[in-house]
Amino acid sequence: MRRLPLRLLRSAASALRGPAATHGGFPATPALHPAAAAATLSSPSPADLSRWPQRRGYSQFASGFTPLKPKPLGSIIDVERAKGLSPEHLVAAWDDYHLGRGHIGASMKTKLYHLLEQRSSTCRHFVIPLWKGSGYTTMFMQVQMPYMIFTGLEDYKARGTQASPYYTVTHYTEFAETKDTVLIRGDVVFTSKLTDSEAKTLLETAHSFYLNDVRYRLVERFNKEAHEFEFRDVLQVLDMPTM
Repeated sequence: MRRLPLRLLRSAASALRGPAATHGGFPATPALHPAAAAATLSSPSPADLSRWPQRRGYSQFASGFTPLKPKPLGSIIDVERAKGLSPEHLVAAWDDYHLGRGHIGASMKTKLYHLLEQRSSTCRHFVIPLWKGSGYTTMFMQVQMPYMIFTGLEDYKARGTQASPYYTVTHYTEFAETKDTVLIRGDVVFTSKLTDSEAKTLLETAHSFYLNDVRYRLVERFNKEAHEFEFRDVLQVLDMPTM
């Protein structure tokens, strides 16, 4: 596919207009739900997640998300110009823009986005093992579309609602109806915790658990039948060794 020149996309300087509120040198963190606050701080193995208390009475996280100041789509691309592009050329330009910028660019079809939106409305949380070197680290995710937030499970258990996000994802629906395309942008907050490659893998894996019928059953179990959830089942579907 022919790549478009990046004239379509606004300069990085204009994209950084209007700095977000900060906390300790990083964007102010959203309030993650307090489900794990009651878990022991002795950091049980992932398989012990089935002993966590039932996930009820979560605080809404959208209000806490505001300080992150997700960038409007118009601060990243020239929306009016993009309207004249084919879906294929729009996706190509979006992908080109994010290469090497410390951000993740992706896209999905509108039908898949609506399925993700529907399923995440009742199943907002999940745990995903991310392979790093000779082992894996477990990430805790919270979803309230169009946003996803990822943090380390150990940080979440230790800090609860004060846990800082390692990685945030925004889904842009401006072209969902006209081009059957939802643009996706991932921002790595802590580059010491995640590389761009790991962030891309994490996003793809998260989407797969919500969009694949077999994998989604594990998400439902984690959210609705916690006493039956086994982390080893997640490892198994990802072909990761149990440790």
